[in-house]
Amino acid sequence: MRKFIYLCSHLCVQVPLLPIAVLTVIPLAVCPSWRPWGAADIPVLGNPGVGQWIVIIVVAYTIIDTVRGMIDDLRHGRVGVDLLAVVAIAATVAVQEYWASWAVVLMISSGEAIEEYAQSKAESSLTALMTAAPQTAHVVRWPGVRVAGVNTGDGSDGSSDDRGDGFRKVAALPSSAASGSPDAATSHYDTVAVESVTPGDVLIVLPGETVPVDGELLSGSATLDLSNINGEPVPREVFAGARVMSGAVNGSTTLTMRAAEAARDSQYQRILALVAAAQDSRPAVVKTADVLAVPFTVLALAIAAVAWLVSGVPTRFAQVLVLATPCPLLIAAPVAYVAGTGRLAKSGILIKTQDVLENLGRVTHVFFDKTGTLTVKQPQVTRVEMLPGAGTHLNEDHVLMMAGVVETYSVHILAKGIAKAGTEALSRLHRRFEEGQRLCPQPDADWPGHGRDYPVVKHIDEDAGKGISGEVNGHKVRVGRLSFAASSEDGFLPVERIVPGRATTDGDRRFGKQGEGRLADEIRTRFGMLAPDEMASYVSVDGHLIARIVLRDVPRANAKSALASLRGLGVAKLSMLTGDKRASAAIIASEVGIDDVHAELFPEDKVAAVTTATVTPSRGVTMMVGDGVNDAPVLAAADIGMAMTDGTSTAASESAQVVILNDDIAAVPRAIAIARRTKRVMLQAVLAGLALALIGMVAAAFNLIPVVVGAFLQEAIDVVSILWALTALLDRD
Repeated sequence: MRKFIYLCSHLCVQVPLLPIAVLTVIPLAVCPSWRPWGAADIPVLGNPGVGQWIVIIVVAYTIIDTVRGMIDDLRHGRVGVDLLAVVAIAATVAVQEYWASWAVVLMISSGEAIEEYAQSKAESSLTALMTAAPQTAHVVRWPGVRVAGVNTGDGSDGSSDDRGDGFRKVAALPSSAASGSPDAATSHYDTVAVESVTPGDVLIVLPGETVPVDGELLSGSATLDLSNINGEPVPREVFAGARVMSGAVNGSTTLTMRAAEAARDSQYQRILALVAAAQDSRPAVVKTADVLAVPFTVLALAIAAVAWLVSGVPTRFAQVLVLATPCPLLIAAPVAYVAGTGRLAKSGILIKTQDVLENLGRVTHVFFDKTGTLTVKQPQVTRVEMLPGAGTHLNEDHVLMMAGVVETYSVHILAKGIAKAGTEALSRLHRRFEEGQRLCPQPDADWPGHGRDYPVVKHIDEDAGKGISGEVNGHKVRVGRLSFAASSEDGFLPVERIVPGRATTDGDRRFGKQGEGRLADEIRTRFGMLAPDEMASYVSVDGHLIARIVLRDVPRANAKSALASLRGLGVAKLSMLTGDKRASAAIIASEVGIDDVHAELFPEDKVAAVTTATVTPSRGVTMMVGDGVNDAPVLAAADIGMAMTDGTSTAASESAQVVILNDDIAAVPRAIAIARRTKRVMLQAVLAGLALALIGMVAAAFNLIPVVVGAFLQEAIDVVSILWALTALLDRD
């Protein structure tokens, strides 16, 4: 009830004519013909009573306000087609149908209120993004902390002591901060407007608050809710040094961060800029609807004039025009498209203009980048191959665990995949240990996973381009190229004559460049050949080469189903564009279901491929899906560029018209499905509304619908078409 009262009061504020029209019924009903001034006829109007004069005054106000709106529309390049409403309401007064005049005023005002409600309902998802924008920030004022480029504390400007990391040398932080007490993070900050934050400021974000600007996490760890940014339902845990994005909601503990961007340049503001641009734009179909309203107006006036001339009754003119409503064109069409834009935003898909929504529904050819779009962003471990004949107590999980531990410290492209697989292997080892493998003979008892929660890691050393080495639970581990993993600490490659079934001994070893080559060939032969799309890292433990870890660029788990959904939507052609080798590209293409593969392309080749498809006659609409960074040129070349991001990269790509914020390839067919449903609902609302209005006008021309009834029937037609347009909000794809 309270919500209903709030809604009514809000609509009355937005549409002040509505309460005036409602209250006008009282004098019209109580004293319509009371004339304290006596007989005084006025041309056309006759001698109205007090109640009728009040209606005439309200009608005059309505006409003036409507004409002012029409003029404003014309100034902004839109066709003002409220002429029907002006003529209709004037006609009812001219024929002295004052109840009909009141009904039309009520319908106009309530129609504006319904439009206001429909727009706010359609924009609900977009409005939620806007209202969640951070407004304030807590800037730290600890002594020694750099604020807006200046160090504070102890009366010093810090100009000579700045260490270059945002802090300067001080004897100690305040006792509260050093003690780690609950008040430590909240006792020395100033709350300022978010626009006042500058790069370099150190900020405090309290539990449940929204991160105000992009920055770097200084706290050891933090839990962030990114649902406002990319729709990710599960909070993400991040650690010191990680990027923290504006718009993320902090978890249950206070975090400290250093601002990296001003508020206007932060991630959330970029998202809001996209939302604002989409709201302000008008799709081509809505512009067409505006134009179509003009012939509809001419048709309505023609029917009304013919009815008057044939019948000889002026009231027929008003009867027809009160039913001539262009609202299905003027209101239902844009409401449907705003609703569709809101649904896309709720699904983590942002568009730059509503024209994109119109074109999305007509996509017939989709180009995909391979790496990072159809596949995951880093190569993943597919298997571990133990070296035949290498006597070892280790199994595949031990190899993965130990390699994963040292690769955690590497920046190599394969490191993250191996580290991830290592974490999973450690979990499996722990489970087996808990299930009964506790009595492990030496030397296995000190291997990772056998009783120890976490391995002890020492002496990590990375040789760029070759590999990384370290000590794990006292065992020397080397991971990388074959020559690096198999070499001894002095850098030479020991040549081992390995007999299957027998462990190697020191007596089997000899050195020499020629021997190194023979050993490398022998090892690769015994491991077997790699597939065209595979790569490998070799692993040695305590100086013995024991295994290789095979990785490949694997398809996203839902890539095949997403592409199948596109075909189900009628997308005629799917293509892959990649700079990768043809053999590797063909394997991924066959796994996800793409037949048209363009491989070994430079960026200009990708642009040429898309441009050729774009200019082909009867081509439909082309769309390029990429990661929005290195695919910028080809994203711009397609009719629609769609950038897939995970919310941590720049959402407002200059080249893409559509931005997927949740890094989910399933959003591609979902975006097309939403666009098509939006257009379908819009057309249904418009055509149904216009058809009902046309039937009503013809019936009124034959005097089947009285003028007062027609005014209320017109409002019913408007309500039906607008409510039908709002069904674009429903998830029925």
